[in-house]
This record gives sequence, structure tokens and C-alpha cells, in this order.
Amino acid sequence: MDSLPLSGPLTPPTQPHDAKLMKAAQKLEASFLAEMLKSAGYGEAREALGGGAGEEQFASFLVDAQAEKMVQAGGIGLAEHLYQSLKDRQNEG
Repeated sequence: MDSLPLSGPLTPPTQPHDAKLMKAAQKLEASFLAEMLKSAGYGEAREALGGGAGEEQFASFLVDAQAEKMVQAGGIGLAEHLYQSLKDRQNEG
């Protein structure tokens, strides 16, 4: 598998509320990345491995775990942008 360019680890927020915002942003980025990986064909059953219902069921867990690891490694920067946007919106109100 080719490696994807990642933006690098995120700096953790210092305030508890900010940490919740960051966690929500990271979960959204992980969901987005999982859908992109699924669209790219990751997690599809392969005939060489025998396939079967079990493989199809657990393939989505593998894709979700890969997406979460990508976010932990810095992801594509979406979580950081979402976090900043949410924080700016919070400070406006």
C-alpha cells in the first residue's frame, strides 16, 4: 500500500472544552477518511483470501481502524480546520 501524505501530529488543546471540540473534529475526519478508503476499494473482500460473509463484515472495522490511525498521525488536516472553525464560532457567540 502506498503511503499517503499526512500533515503531522496535532497539538493537543489546553482547555477541557477545547479538547472535546478537537475530539469531535477528529471523529468527523476519521469518518470522512473511512468513507474515502471504502470508495477507493479498501476493505473489499478478495477472492484470494477466501472471502465469505465474515470477511465482508469485519472489513469495515479494518477500514475504520485505518482511518483512526491516519487521524492520530495527523490525518489530512481536516480535523484541525474543523476545530479552528468550531472554536471561532464558539468565540463569536
